[in-house]
Amino acid sequence: MTVPQSNNGEASPAVPEELQENVWITTIAKFLDPIYNWTRRNSLWPLGFGLACCAIEMICAASSRFDFARFGMEVFRATPRQADVMIISGTVTKKMVPTIVRLYNQMAEPRYVIAMGACASGGGPFKEGYSVVDGIDKFLPVDVYIPGCPPTPQALLNGMIAMQEKIDQQSIATVPWYRKDDPLTELVPIPLLGPDLVDLRQVELIKSEAAKANAETAVEEAILA
Repeated sequence: MTVPQSNNGEASPAVPEELQENVWITTIAKFLDPIYNWTRRNSLWPLGFGLACCAIEMICAASSRFDFARFGMEVFRATPRQADVMIISGTVTKKMVPTIVRLYNQMAEPRYVIAMGACASGGGPFKEGYSVVDGIDKFLPVDVYIPGCPPTPQALLNGMIAMQEKIDQQSIATVPWYRKDDPLTELVPIPLLGPDLVDLRQVELIKSEAAKANAETAVEEAILA
């Protein structure tokens, strides 16, 4: 795909091949962006699942007292193929991460991730536990972090509003889900769960560290012998 050039010789944002004939998209993108962002920010459909105590606060936020519906967010979907927001609401265990990543990969672009609470953001009180992941951001790209243990429904509403503000800053000409060469649009490798959790993106690092440890052990054994 060729990269169009602007008048000053600099590269303009890449436009997908199927849209290159539609010149109006690039010329009046600044007029389309407010409409495009308004439709997305007011129709965010979260994926309906919870992990721990934060899920109770998420349920409360959808009740009549706090009312997600004011923001167009009340449509919790039971399938990732109809959702565009994943709220990680609770403690993320190593056994659960492969399933969470699989569900994320099944969501259509554009998709967003909210780390709700201390556990999802950094492990919380269970950090460094043998069965707990210290932050979902080690496996998925997180858009908004919500502190608290657990955060209140008001905090979740504030996080959703913060995500709406982030959406307002996006442009149809540069968003990653319209660019084939953007790494954010690639599927996230599903971690392997064996004796421990293995992120396939770090296999080479794990191999090098293991080889280094084996070499150090061999040197120590040789000295002791």
